[in-house]
Amino acid sequence: MSYEDNARIISDDIFELVNECFDRERSSRNNESRFNFFDTYNDYFVLTDDGSYSINSKEINHKIETLHTSTGAISESFEKFIKPMKFDYASDIAILDICAGLGYNSSAAIADFMKNSTANLTIDMVEISKATLACGLLVPSPIPEHDITKKAIENELIAQDYATLSLENTEIPENININVFIEDARQTVQKLKANSYDAIFLDPFSQNMAPELFSVEFFREFRRVIKDNGIIATYTSAAPIRAGFIDAGFYIGLGPIFGRKQGGTLASPSPSMLDYSLPKNDEIRIALSDVGIPFRDPELNSSSEFILDSRTEERHNARHNTKISSAVKTPIFLGDEMDDEKLKRRVERNLAKMNIPSTTSSEALYIVEVEDNYTEKQDNENNSTNRILEMKKRLKKVKNGDYGKI
Repeated sequence: MSYEDNARIISDDIFELVNECFDRERSSRNNESRFNFFDTYNDYFVLTDDGSYSINSKEINHKIETLHTSTGAISESFEKFIKPMKFDYASDIAILDICAGLGYNSSAAIADFMKNSTANLTIDMVEISKATLACGLLVPSPIPEHDITKKAIENELIAQDYATLSLENTEIPENININVFIEDARQTVQKLKANSYDAIFLDPFSQNMAPELFSVEFFREFRRVIKDNGIIATYTSAAPIRAGFIDAGFYIGLGPIFGRKQGGTLASPSPSMLDYSLPKNDEIRIALSDVGIPFRDPELNSSSEFILDSRTEERHNARHNTKISSAVKTPIFLGDEMDDEKLKRRVERNLAKMNIPSTTSSEALYIVEVEDNYTEKQDNENNSTNRILEMKKRLKKVKNGDYGKI
């Protein structure tokens, strides 16, 4: 099975139906197949609470999920990917949209831009699956600007001989340039110019399905192509992703909460672009436990399975050596008295292997002392990234037996 087949996330049923639709279009040059698709197969589309449509994923770990939150597909784009941005609307803006899918994130960016700016907008959309992009043509547009995105998608699908007919009537405004890359995003990003983007939207379906799009090496490419005051937005709050951003040279902060219990993640080369700290316990676990081991893809060409297996092995090797065991969330108890004796024994067994006698020992207090300065609003000095890096240094010092030495 090819990487493209593995990476494709839409359900097998809709994938086959969409391919058949465009096969008929190419063979007959009849527009009815595309025009009638949604009415014929609307049961395969999922109506979300704001009136916009999503589609189902293929079965992953015995579960089928929608590509967007049920709270609202297009609303999610505005809340998670547009609102956190700090665009200079007086200047030209460039956006990199990774895993563009149905085109909702790019469409939300166009709507925001057209409302606030008369400068120039460039969007580079990257999506590995032609059929997924084609779903963006078939689904009803949730906002008028989605028709602009549809035109760009259609142009590229025609160029790649997937579609034949030019049926999208909306013209792309002269001050908006949309490029569509239908390929592995890891290959695309290596070809992009340095210091080019004001924003990067990172929207893969899940870290377990596409860890290659959350690796340290992939993020280093982001660091190369993003401007110093640019912002990356992603929906996930997962520790390895946040740790990966830090290892790649980014500052990180809390993204908006929408349709989930936890906020996503924002990253930027500049701490001044990020307003809110991660939750305190998230910082502690990223800094101190093996859940803070990031994904790695050294040559930007490894399979998902290899990356996942490599991280599992690295976590195993780090546990009790360079990282506190993540079992029972051990690190979050540092500095606290524990009443649950059974849990306390488990926690302290894990800590003892890192030269930390107890949760309230001087070593434990030393490691998490930086969290005494925690504030929800972060600034250039007192922020999640600096606290995480300082706790990592202190843990290493304690483990190496250097704590307390003059």
